[in-house]
Amino acid sequence: MANSPQAKKRARQNERRYAVNKARRSRIRTYLRKVEEAIASGDQASAQAALRAAQPELMRGVTKGVMHKNTVARKMSRLSARVKALGA
Repeated sequence: MANSPQAKKRARQNERRYAVNKARRSRIRTYLRKVEEAIASGDQASAQAALRAAQPELMRGVTKGVMHKNTVARKMSRLSARVKALGA
């Protein structure tokens, strides 16, 4: 258990950051799920729209430190390739 005032404050801050990061991760997963569902439906227009909506949210996750830059780049690359393949 945290004893010093500084350690107690850090524990409070960590709880708040955990809640914020958890919500942000959940929101990112929701956007990714929408893209996956659109790809599964086979509709390229809706998949492209879902991907466009998901991209800024993914990048926000990078800037906020929730996800690693390369992880997001890999996910966006793979999703955009799958969306592109729907039209082919």
